[in-house]
Amino acid sequence: MLKLPGLIDPHTHLREPGGTHKEDFDSGTAAALAGGFTIVCGMPNTTPPIVDAASLIIAQRALNAKARCDVGIYLGATPNNIATARTLAGQVSGLKMYLNGTFGTLKMDAMDAIIAHAAAWPADKPLLAHAEQHTCGLAILAAHLAGRSIHICHVSRKEEILLIARAKDKGMQVTCEACPHHMMLSTEDIPRIGTARADVRPVLASPGDVAALREHIHVIDCFASDHAPHLLGEKDGPNPPPGYPGLETALPLYLELVRDGVIDLDGLIARCHTNPRRMFGLPVQEDTWVEVNEDAEWTLRPADTHTRAKWSPWEGARFKGQVARVVLRGVVAFRDGVVLAPPGFGRNVSL
Repeated sequence: MLKLPGLIDPHTHLREPGGTHKEDFDSGTAAALAGGFTIVCGMPNTTPPIVDAASLIIAQRALNAKARCDVGIYLGATPNNIATARTLAGQVSGLKMYLNGTFGTLKMDAMDAIIAHAAAWPADKPLLAHAEQHTCGLAILAAHLAGRSIHICHVSRKEEILLIARAKDKGMQVTCEACPHHMMLSTEDIPRIGTARADVRPVLASPGDVAALREHIHVIDCFASDHAPHLLGEKDGPNPPPGYPGLETALPLYLELVRDGVIDLDGLIARCHTNPRRMFGLPVQEDTWVEVNEDAEWTLRPADTHTRAKWSPWEGARFKGQVARVVLRGVVAFRDGVVLAPPGFGRNVSL
């Protein structure tokens, strides 16, 4: 039995408020515990988006009532909330700028607003960016001009990881994350998954991009599932939204990277616990750990998962390594496929 510290996923979509038919703080944190995660951070592209005090209160109340594991909340950046965002910094785990299109309405096109947010947001609070290709360079430059750090979410392409590596070499304050689907799947997998179901942001890239991420694993500071649940009827519908559920498949995929020699176990712990806790200012969870049966082999059956999505691009995959027990603050929160932590047991770690 492998014993790990409580894992942290800094990039999830828990869909509350506004999308609770897909997921909410209850089902999403149940999926987190089943996957071995004791802290998850939720993104702000909800309905309404979390961009001001009123929308933040809605999310906080739902978190307090429903969360089964600990949760942090991000605030979303808009061209109009540069001044007000700063006043909410003490209540959130970071500010997220969307510089490319994705699910939801949050997207900033104006360069002056991006630069202004980087300058106004407190330097001791995380600033995150969905920034692909050219906008990746813009985000890094905006943070550098402000003399602050920036975190680039879900890096997926060779040009992006090489740019981040060069920026780090030049002493720029930049960190980044990568998702299991961008390190394991490519455009060659789309026919097998199906065009609509394979749609994700950033999109699946080429096999060469996948290889570049794995070759530059030392540049990647943390891993993130980008858990983005949608119902199967939505994915198979006429306007399929982008994203995959991922909290319950992330750990076995990370363990596959260990078996493949891409990282060692210490590297996994660093990217799934030590680094994200430091980078996002998350609290120590006393008496918290995860027990994993390293030798257990199991087949993914989405109907048995805890997420409301009930589908996966890895449906039918044979995994090795299964979460057996999760202890959170001395309490058994998950054991043998059953979530035991009740709604409301989780804490808001953004405060």
